[in-house]
Amino acid sequence: MTYLFLAAAVITEVCATLLLKASNGWEKWEYGMGSIFLYSLSGLIFAFVLKSMNVGLAYAIWSGVGIALVCIASVFIWQQRFDTAAISGVVLIFAGTLLITVKSSMTMQ
Repeated sequence: MTYLFLAAAVITEVCATLLLKASNGWEKWEYGMGSIFLYSLSGLIFAFVLKSMNVGLAYAIWSGVGIALVCIASVFIWQQRFDTAAISGVVLIFAGTLLITVKSSMTMQ
């Protein structure tokens, strides 16, 4: 159940970041306000996750997966292009997050 809440925190944070980009520097304030709401919701959900998961593990997953998903989404939404180094970086983020999650001694509290 903790991983489900963590996934919800990641998804809301990613959506918040995408809305912040869509706000175009707050020219479209509705998107900015949606971003603030989703960042707040993500933080609230993440706080519940931290009650039962090690902060190092939770933050590694939350930030790593979030960064990778924002990068991938930006390719589809804003047609941003990645070079080999950027693609390699995203793959390494996924690999590092997977390594910490599966093989590390950091576990649930």
